[in-house]
Amino acid sequence: MKFISLSSGSSGNCYYIGDEDVSVVIDAGISARSLKKSLSEYKINIESIDLILVSHDHADHVKHLASFAHKFNKPVVGTQKLFSALERNPYMRRDVRWTKHIIEKEIVFKYKNMEIIAFDVPHDSSDNVGFFISLKDHCFTFATDVGVVTNRLLDYCRISDHLIIESNYDEQMLSESLYPDYLVRRIRGGKGHLSNRQTSDALRLIVNKRLKNVFLCHLSDNNNTPEAAFRTSSEALSSSGEGFEINLFCLPRKNHMCYTL
Repeated sequence: MKFISLSSGSSGNCYYIGDEDVSVVIDAGISARSLKKSLSEYKINIESIDLILVSHDHADHVKHLASFAHKFNKPVVGTQKLFSALERNPYMRRDVRWTKHIIEKEIVFKYKNMEIIAFDVPHDSSDNVGFFISLKDHCFTFATDVGVVTNRLLDYCRISDHLIIESNYDEQMLSESLYPDYLVRRIRGGKGHLSNRQTSDALRLIVNKRLKNVFLCHLSDNNNTPEAAFRTSSEALSSSGEGFEINLFCLPRKNHMCYTL
């Protein structure tokens, strides 16, 4: 079982989850060429990808979706509202309706031995979802671009072995940044992104003996550091998870990293 962070941040987002039987890519914010090259370093043939899951329609998640889907003839999985938005997206130079597979939130989608549930996540996109993915005896919760932690997100986190969750910004760094006021309000406004503190507060609520790995994703280039994000979440896990063995990782913003689970 492998989880690969292929790119994680505002310059592009793309992730891989799979084993010898089934594999999916989540979002396509990097080029098919880069995706193919990175996967090959872990002896994964891009032709073996079964599905492309799409969390939402922002450019850093779908910029290369159409070219990837067409070049390798891969099904694209998302909500109807997402596909309607993609028809108007300037980065969708090719139509993906021919390869789309529509899923509904909170309804299990089964493919081979994988089960996927899309659930609502607040963000200022046309439609934004997280994914709860079950594969054999591994359960993942994937939540990037999260405006605020919801009870439903916490529910899925509590039944997961592996959690991929954003820890986008350090509150002090954002306050002292050169960002215009409207952008600061957007980031903080409940449909933007999670701060290190918000993520750590969520971790305190979901720590349990089942949770094995926490991957902090979508760290800001300008208003965060891996050290700050790691420290804040590590303190939360240490204070709430005494006696539990939980691994904590900050996913690299622009490089790829593979984790064998």
